[in-house]
Amino acid sequence: MDRLEEVRRRHGAAEAGGGEERRERQHQAGKLSARERIDLLVDEGTFEELDKLVRHRSRDFGMDEQVIDGDGFVTGYGRIDGRLVYVFAQDFTVFGGSLSEANAQKICKVMDLALKNGAPIIGLNDSGGARIQEGVLSLGGYADIFLRNTLASGVVPQISAIMGPCAGGAVYSPAITDFVFMVDQTSYMFVTGPDVIKTVTHEDVTKEKLGGPVTHNTISGVGHFIAADDAECLRMIRELLAYLPQNNHDDPPPFPTQDPPEREDPALDGIVPAESNVPYDIKGVIHRVVDDGAFLEVHEHFAKNIVVGFARMEGRTVGIVANQPAFLAGCLDINSSVKGARFVRFCDAFHIPILTFEDVPGFLPGTDQEFGGIIRHGAKLLYAYAEATVPKITVITRKAYGGAYCVMGSKHLRTDINFAWPSAEIAVMGPEGAVNIVYRRELAAAEDEEAVRREKVAEFRERFANPFIAAERGFVDDIIEPRQTRPKVIRALRMLENKVDTMPRKKHGNIPL
Repeated sequence: MDRLEEVRRRHGAAEAGGGEERRERQHQAGKLSARERIDLLVDEGTFEELDKLVRHRSRDFGMDEQVIDGDGFVTGYGRIDGRLVYVFAQDFTVFGGSLSEANAQKICKVMDLALKNGAPIIGLNDSGGARIQEGVLSLGGYADIFLRNTLASGVVPQISAIMGPCAGGAVYSPAITDFVFMVDQTSYMFVTGPDVIKTVTHEDVTKEKLGGPVTHNTISGVGHFIAADDAECLRMIRELLAYLPQNNHDDPPPFPTQDPPEREDPALDGIVPAESNVPYDIKGVIHRVVDDGAFLEVHEHFAKNIVVGFARMEGRTVGIVANQPAFLAGCLDINSSVKGARFVRFCDAFHIPILTFEDVPGFLPGTDQEFGGIIRHGAKLLYAYAEATVPKITVITRKAYGGAYCVMGSKHLRTDINFAWPSAEIAVMGPEGAVNIVYRRELAAAEDEEAVRREKVAEFRERFANPFIAAERGFVDDIIEPRQTRPKVIRALRMLENKVDTMPRKKHGNIPL
């Protein structure tokens, strides 16, 4: 009985974490405790904790006098909408959630289990970093985690939630995972903190500006989602998982819908402006085509000239990639190319069909883009589309110019079905630019240069920039009325349901990173 009481006491101590006072400080800072977060994340009553009684092994710097069961990390497994997930949560109330050799092994254990059993891994990060008292043992723990992140990549979905500090080497585990959530006002992540930066470079910057959610969701692209608080962050993770499969051998779960597959939407017929240089919001197209208008956008605040995210067609998950004419005219640049490429590769790894809406006038010109490596970064998007073997469908709504036409899911990159709306313009460049080159001498000799230019632009658009030229060559499978987009795409997805495509035998390709 004495042994049973000891076990109960230690279990209770582990659940108490760093104590009521420290937990209250978490609440005052606008943060939940590690166990409160897990309770909100998983289905009620499903979480099974592992290694609750693990303790650190350090005997240096007086650490032998500070021993807490669980050692600042909560790890285990549970269910989200009835589906198995593995979770680890850093408990900031215990040693600031710092990583030790012992709790790193706890994380590695659940990651190994996730790989063996084919289920997603969710990390709730809130940590002061490596435990200084353990030196290289804590650093080695990070490396052990990084290795498992890499091995799990493309095998099971990996999701990171930054719900407090995440600094130094700790940032590289979330960076390898598939999706990074951040919480406004309470989370930040950076390799080098403001104090060190000020000492070395004399720059004065706050934690928020250096590595806060707004910075990483709008400028760096490290963050994919931003939440108002812990509760919303955990709800958003549950929503995302509903679109994803358990592993790379599974399909995403079907979702019931009453939206008819043959539904046509007449509003789409007038959504593209008659003037080719007038912007419109491509999200309006997406919402009108997908099931129930539901679209979960990923990377919403980063590289807004391209839109990526998840939706469903006939109850099944599809990945959406779309140029955004309402921002930078939908041009591809460095950031949008990287954003699109990463999303395409995720979809391909997890058997999620890719639906592309194309309206792209080309790559963004300028010395900043060329010096920044637009050639290399643009090639990433091209590579991702060409490599993908999942069902791929492209709908050209308006412009498809130059090399950007090739990159955005063209037939030449093994896209299965390519549709074009009557408003599509497919050409090496826009009519205005082409006329200035092809008819340069005639324009210079004309008495009314502007009238001749208008005439030649209309002639060029009629002869070269319409979708029928591409359709004659088989580069476009069908020219459809915009209202027909939903039923046409759904029929194509049905046809491609059992698609099998292969790649040449190789260890892996060398994407232009």
